[in-house]
Amino acid sequence: MDLDPRRLLLLQAISETNSLAQAARRLGHTPSAVSQQLAKLEREAGTALVDRGVGRLELTEAGRILARAGGRIGDSLADAERELLALTGSATGPITIAMPPGETVEVVAGAVALLAEHHPDLRPILVEAEQAEGLRMLRAQSVDVAIIIDDRDTAVPLPPGYVSQVIMEDEYRIAIPSGWELPATPADLSGRPWIGAPPASARGRCFRRLADLHGIVPAGEHIAVSLSTLQTMAAAGLGACIAPWYYADWLRNCTVLDLPVPGGFIARVIRRATPAAEAVRNAVSESARTRAEQLVERGIHKRDIRIKRLPDPGDAAETE
Repeated sequence: MDLDPRRLLLLQAISETNSLAQAARRLGHTPSAVSQQLAKLEREAGTALVDRGVGRLELTEAGRILARAGGRIGDSLADAERELLALTGSATGPITIAMPPGETVEVVAGAVALLAEHHPDLRPILVEAEQAEGLRMLRAQSVDVAIIIDDRDTAVPLPPGYVSQVIMEDEYRIAIPSGWELPATPADLSGRPWIGAPPASARGRCFRRLADLHGIVPAGEHIAVSLSTLQTMAAAGLGACIAPWYYADWLRNCTVLDLPVPGGFIARVIRRATPAAEAVRNAVSESARTRAEQLVERGIHKRDIRIKRLPDPGDAAETE
């Protein structure tokens, strides 16, 4: 019998919550991902671990045995984390976090609540800043952590001494006013009005790449800095636009096109490798997953959430 100890942690969470959804939220996964992992664990164990014939989720006797093993593994990991913090320093004191304007504040606010629960001696301070300003503040050490919206194909290089992790990744999509005729290719949108973005921004770089590839010359170009402004402009039918797919699902009075857009939308957490900054990274990542799960449950985000660790554009540079 070859059991994956990580799945035993999953079983232990189910035993404490009697709910697949609550166990998923505790572990930072989606219910569908937890369901898949549970099925794999049952195949590894060679027996049923959950009684699916009752009104509520309950473990079988075999499931309870493995859940107790998962509890012991969880306790050991918690002890190891405490010992590591004692060795490397603790997550205490003030820590300043730069975040981009717009809907990211909901994710960061959720992260602050998680920090208050798990790291009560840490005092986060939030500063709203565009990407360039956030990176400048990071280099000047006036902030400790910067959350930036970036484009995978043209990702900004990391300042010396900093590390980064992608907490969200999505495809780009083109959205057009619902009254427009559907184009066969992006080139058909040349000569039409567009809602663009600042040239140095992630959406601005993505649009330039798309325009160069298909010879798109806008008849006029409005500039929307934040996604919330883009949403308002798009709802008013002011032009075609590019948005990450998860956000394109929000746009009112628009048709989201099933046309390929080169590149990839990413959100990154850039910080030094300190206990406090690592605690912020973990909290932001968990809050982002929870937010995405809520959008799925509300039917706004129509695709499942990627649980696996997302590679950062800085990873290759670090290993060279």
